[in-house]
Amino acid sequence: MITGWFSWFILFWMMVLVGLFAIGGYFMFRKFLKSMPKQDGKSDLDWQDYYIDQTREMWTDEKLVFLNELVEPVPELFRPVARRTIAGKIGQLALEEKAPMITDELIIRGYILATPKRDHKFLISHLTSKQIDFSPYEKYLNA
Repeated sequence: MITGWFSWFILFWMMVLVGLFAIGGYFMFRKFLKSMPKQDGKSDLDWQDYYIDQTREMWTDEKLVFLNELVEPVPELFRPVARRTIAGKIGQLALEEKAPMITDELIIRGYILATPKRDHKFLISHLTSKQIDFSPYEKYLNA
């Protein structure tokens, strides 16, 4: 039987470590699944890098600043991953539509498609603060 404060501390610490390992394992497993090749031989991460590389010249400094503003609420540790994921989706849209340049419209649609619904509230408030009408994108927000 566990007696004394130190024994309870050890038991508590074991529970904390098991919880932290479970959380870390979950995120590592998600990354592993994204790196697994699909039917075409490329993984989601390979396609993401492909879209970013193919559209690198289409980005202007102004559009990169806008993308960075949109990923600001993401914790700094995860921000580069979020930025690459969103940029990959924007690149995919640009290539599919044969767009000559990355536009605000592509950035907003790519952000909506690449992020979970819980992040869309920030997007709406950010667009409202910049006086950008988000009504054309409501069909993507509700999908």
